[in-house]
Amino acid sequence: MSKIIENNSCPLHYTMNLIGTKWKPLVLFHLLNGALRSGILQAEVKGISNKMFTETVRELEKDGLISRKVFPIVPPKVEYALTERGQSLEAILRSLDQWGLDDEQKQQG
Repeated sequence: MSKIIENNSCPLHYTMNLIGTKWKPLVLFHLLNGALRSGILQAEVKGISNKMFTETVRELEKDGLISRKVFPIVPPKVEYALTERGQSLEAILRSLDQWGLDDEQKQQG
């Protein structure tokens, strides 16, 4: 049984508040192999709008899961990377990816 934490919610509720939207896990997953420029990261997350991408990376940055580095060049270059806290989600993200692969194959087979 899960422990109740700080605000009387379960740990899963806490985690889902951090990463439980449609887009956050995908952004985090695509940063597992290293930092990416903003445009490349957005292109990796198929189907995300500019507005949702901006909102998602801002929330992830605010929560300390990703970092944003702006390079002082013209045109501006912005790069996102996982923080140490974000990297700690690697096992969860890879497990979700593997489960999706396995389940998709079972459904097709």
